[in-house]
Amino acid sequence: MGTAAVTEALAQHEQRKQRLLASLAERSTAAGLRLDKDTSNLFRSRQETSSTRLDVRDFNHVLQVDPTTMTCDVEGMTRYDELVDACLAHGVMPAVVPQLRSITIGGAVTGLGIESSSFRYGLVHETVEELEVLLADGKTVVARPDNEHSELFFGFPNSYGTLGYALRLRIKVVPVRPYVQLQHVPHQDADAYFEDLTRWCASDVDFVDGTVFGPEEMYITVGRFTDEAPYTSDYTYERIYYRSIRQRREDYLTIRDYLWRWDTDWFWCSKNLYAQNPIVRRILGRGRLNSVTYARIMRWNNRWGVTRRLNRMLGRHTESVIQDVEVPVAQGKAFLDFYFEHIRFTPLWVCPIRRYDPRVQFDLYPLDPDVLYVNFGFWDVISSREPMPDGYHNRLIEEKVRDLGGMKSLYSDVYYPEDEFWEIYNKPAYDALKARYDPEGRFKDLYRKTVLKQ
Repeated sequence: MGTAAVTEALAQHEQRKQRLLASLAERSTAAGLRLDKDTSNLFRSRQETSSTRLDVRDFNHVLQVDPTTMTCDVEGMTRYDELVDACLAHGVMPAVVPQLRSITIGGAVTGLGIESSSFRYGLVHETVEELEVLLADGKTVVARPDNEHSELFFGFPNSYGTLGYALRLRIKVVPVRPYVQLQHVPHQDADAYFEDLTRWCASDVDFVDGTVFGPEEMYITVGRFTDEAPYTSDYTYERIYYRSIRQRREDYLTIRDYLWRWDTDWFWCSKNLYAQNPIVRRILGRGRLNSVTYARIMRWNNRWGVTRRLNRMLGRHTESVIQDVEVPVAQGKAFLDFYFEHIRFTPLWVCPIRRYDPRVQFDLYPLDPDVLYVNFGFWDVISSREPMPDGYHNRLIEEKVRDLGGMKSLYSDVYYPEDEFWEIYNKPAYDALKARYDPEGRFKDLYRKTVLKQ
C-alpha cells in the first residue's frame, strides 16, 4: 500500500470513528451497550436486552500492511478472509490465522483465537501490538504494552466485549511462501502421540496440528512452507479435507487454501447440515461451502428453534457440547481417556500452543509460560432418550479440565458456579479493570455475559 493510500485509509478510519462517537453521544447508554453487527462465532445464545446497540459494521477495513515493520493495521470488524487476502498480496500473513474465515480480528482478540502456528506464536492476542478501544463512556483509548493503558492491553483478551470494543488493531505479520507441504503422521498410542507432538513443536517446521478419529487412530499434521509443489489439492468443493488426513501421508496446498482448509466444512461439522452429501454440495456450490454460510444457518436455527421443536417431537433429549479447551501436553492422554469414556463423538481437533513471550501474562487467560498446552476442539450434540441435568456433559468437561491444570474458552456454553468461575478467570484483575474502564457497569460483567447469557 502506497503512502498516499495509507494516509487516506487512516483518515477514513478517523472519520468513521468520529461518526460513531457522535451517534453514541446522542443516545443514552444507561441501559448498557451492545454491538450491532452481522457476524458472530459465539456458540451460546443471549437474552434480548434494552441495551443501546452500536452499529460497527463499517469498521471492516484493512488500513495498511507494512512488510518492512511486519505489522498490519486493521479495523476490528474485519473478517479474516479479507485480512488474509490483503496480507497475502504483500507476501505476508497474520502470525496466527484462526481456522474460520468468518471470524473477525476483534472477536479473536477479545475472545480467543488459535491455529496451527500457535505452537510458535501463541494465541491471536499475543500477536497484537496496539489496540484502539471504544469504552463504555463513549471515549476511545489506545492501549499498548508500554503506555498508560497497558493494564487494558493485557486485560482485554478473554473479556468478550465487557471492557470495550476494539475499533483498530495493529498486529504482527510474518512472511509466507507460495505453498505448504503437509505430512500426516499416524499414531495408535496416545502416550507416543503426545510425545511426538512435543517433538514436532520443538523442530523447525511452520505449522503443527492434529486430528483424533478414535482412541487408537490419531494423526499429527506437520506443515512446511515451500516455493514449489508437484501438485496442489483442492478441498474447496467436491473433496473434503479432513477425510484426506486418513487417506494420504503427504499433500500440497497453496498457502491460501492451507489457511482455509478447515473452513469449507467447518472442520467436519458441515455433516450436521448434510453439506457433505455430494448432491447437497452441488446445490450449495463452491461459493456457499464455508463457515459464513453455516454460521448464518446456525443463527437462524437458534432464533426459530427448528431443531429444538423437532427433538421434542421425536422425544429426544439433546445437549450441545461445543468446546475448546487447553490442557498441558503432559495431561493429553488423561484428557483423551476421560473424553472417550464420557463424550465419545469424533473427530477431535488437536492444536498445540505455547506462550509467544514467556515474560508476558494476559490477566484473564493465564497460561504457564513453561508449559506446552494442547487445545482440544470438539463440536457436536449428545442425544439420548433419557433426560439429563442441564449442561451435564459440559460441566463434566469443565471439572476435568480444571483438575488437569487446563483452561477453557468462553465462546460457548459455560456452567461454572460463580465462585469457581472467578477463581479461574482472575476476579481481582477483572474488578480493577472494570473500576477503571467501566465504573458505571454499562457493559455486562464477564460472568453475567458468558455464564448467565445476559
